[in-house]
Amino acid sequence: MKLIPTKIPIKVGNKYIAVLNQRAAHNFDLQPGDRVQIKNGRKAGIQALLDVSENGDIKDHEIGLYSETWEKLKTKRGDRLSVSIAEKPICIQYIKDKLNGKRLSEKEINEIIKAVVADDLSDVEMAYFVSGCYISGLDDKETVYLTKSIVNNGNRLKFKKKIVVDKHCIGGVPGNRTTMIVIPIITALGLTMPKTSSRAITSPSGTADTMEVLANVKNNAKRLQQIGDKIGGFITWGGGVDLAAADDKMIRARHPLSLDPPGMLLASIMAKKHSVGANHVLIDIPMGPQVKVKNIKEAKHLAERFKKIAKMLGMKIEVLISNGDQPIGNGIGPVLECIDVMKVLKMETDAPKDLIKKSVKMAGILLELTKKARKGKGEKIALETLKSGAAYEQMIKIIKAQGDKKASLKPAKFTKKVLAKRNGKVRAINNKLIAHIARTAGAPLDAEAGVYLHKKLKDKVKKGEALYTIYADIKDRLKYTEQYDLNGAYTIK
Repeated sequence: MKLIPTKIPIKVGNKYIAVLNQRAAHNFDLQPGDRVQIKNGRKAGIQALLDVSENGDIKDHEIGLYSETWEKLKTKRGDRLSVSIAEKPICIQYIKDKLNGKRLSEKEINEIIKAVVADDLSDVEMAYFVSGCYISGLDDKETVYLTKSIVNNGNRLKFKKKIVVDKHCIGGVPGNRTTMIVIPIITALGLTMPKTSSRAITSPSGTADTMEVLANVKNNAKRLQQIGDKIGGFITWGGGVDLAAADDKMIRARHPLSLDPPGMLLASIMAKKHSVGANHVLIDIPMGPQVKVKNIKEAKHLAERFKKIAKMLGMKIEVLISNGDQPIGNGIGPVLECIDVMKVLKMETDAPKDLIKKSVKMAGILLELTKKARKGKGEKIALETLKSGAAYEQMIKIIKAQGDKKASLKPAKFTKKVLAKRNGKVRAINNKLIAHIARTAGAPLDAEAGVYLHKKLKDKVKKGEALYTIYADIKDRLKYTEQYDLNGAYTIK
């Protein structure tokens, strides 16, 4: 059929989407989510997902094109487009197979990931793939296939040095900005440690959000390659360099129902490590009642799977099962976390002790894993590197190489202190509630907003003492936080 294009001046992301009215769609037996092949004269055509309009804005002889589709087809007013029914990608059958419990081959998984990267799958189809992995699981072979496919269908970095180090925390603990301390320590000692990090989805800040306060985190692959070879490492936003691009798209599909299929989680993490050429990796698994891994049995099972997958990928790996009962550090929110990080790197007297301890422990494990330190000596070397100022100097080099933001590191001007209602000791801190409060205050979009903790587990508290302070750029946001039981974030007995 020949149809006249009408432009819908809205950008919808990377997907190509076309719109027919209800009558035209019915005449051609098309439904929303079907695919159509569109050609503009002799130019190469595209396959687009179909939407159907019921409001009469699109006429029977017209086809609506969102901005990306209009531009891709180099459409001009007065063009007539050839539109035909397109077959669904073969990978749709593989997604159905996964939903039915079938184990997928390397080729089948690669076809799915190719379609994900090319934006050939609708959001619903991608959600079905995630659901299939959640319901039926991914065995170790499928997980390796998925990891390799995510890497092979995105950019990759390759550094001059043979040993490339990386780390990853599976998340759930507010604060916990160890990456921004471990990397300066490790790279100050001559190792290469490139780090692609995520932005916050449901947390008050991701590592990329916190680092962005200090430096540019949107560097292209070529620039990162140069920084890694010259400085030894970087801390950048993974979504800005198209490394493991399929993974970022699947994370968005997992988010609405907070689905974290174990095999998909493993592949997601290992693909990011593989894409930067990492061959010595530390995985941090926080364990506790309010994080992803609730008990030691789950933690050990996940640790063993990480080790199996790493071996199959030719990586050396260590897994740290850490305490996830409370936030790490005092600041929660980009600027407040940066303040903690810089205090640690400068080894100031009021630097958070728990953030120092965990960062030094992790750096020590990596130094021993890479044979940069003898067994049992890694933590000592890591701590000495902090105390000497070498790690701080290295962080300044990384910031300058990525693009210095010259941040003032001042938290938001509006504050609310939450005071203890009784004497006692801090017996529990509600991680999820603290995170909700920080987000409601404006973090991470308002970088200066968030929560600063004054008391941690086992600290003694007197009635009327400040437990934590809420910071907000907009005064009304402090009022919004009152929807929560602010004192309920702490259990004092």
